[in-house]
Parts: sequence; C-alpha cells; structure tokens
Amino acid sequence: MSHSPANRPTSINAHRQEGLVAIDWADGHHTQYEAEALRLLCPCAFCRGEAGRPGWLDTNPTLTSIQTQLVDMKLVGGYAVAPVWADGHDTGYYEFESLRANCPCPECTAARPSSINVAAKESE
Repeated sequence: MSHSPANRPTSINAHRQEGLVAIDWADGHHTQYEAEALRLLCPCAFCRGEAGRPGWLDTNPTLTSIQTQLVDMKLVGGYAVAPVWADGHDTGYYEFESLRANCPCPECTAARPSSINVAAKESE
C-alpha cells in the first residue's frame, strides 16, 4: 500500500440519510461516493469472485434500495473501511488506496486513462 498523503484519509463521514460517503484526504482532496456506486465497488470474494469464479457483481445485478442503504461504516485497522449494508452484507473491506484510485470526482475521472485511450496508445 502506498503511504503517500493521497491515500491517507483525514476524515470519513457516512451520511446515511443522503446515501453518501465523504472522504477528505491528507493532501486536501475531497472524495464523495454515492452509496450505490460504493456498493458496486465491493471488493469481497462474494461480489468479485475468487479462485477463477466470477462474483455476484459480474452478473450485472439490479441493486435494490436495501442493498444500497448504508447502515454503518467500520474502520479496519489503519488501511480500510467496511460498510454495513441494510441487507446484512458487511464483508467488503475497501482499502483507502482503492477508494482514492476510484475517486469519482471529475478531476480524478479525467486523469484516469480510459480503455479507449489505452488501446489507441498501444496501437501507436
């Protein structure tokens, strides 16, 4: 895991009523995830798969309001958070590095190479 300020949160706030998770980073950046987008990033073995088998999220499920209702957020050591969803799902440990790398803000989204740009660069 990178120890750069970009991957070190100074505050994490779960706004349950609004369905948002806000993260302030040590380098001054602010990230805000909508609950549905956060649930779709779940890194657990059930959602992502393991041992070469696809996960539940690979089926492109339609998430229900219960599956995207955030009821709690737990800190996991000094490296991750574990959301607890209203359907009882709580096994996804979202590492800070991954949360920062997937920041949905326009600035971070624009800075990430798209698969189209990557393919174009590879063909040059």
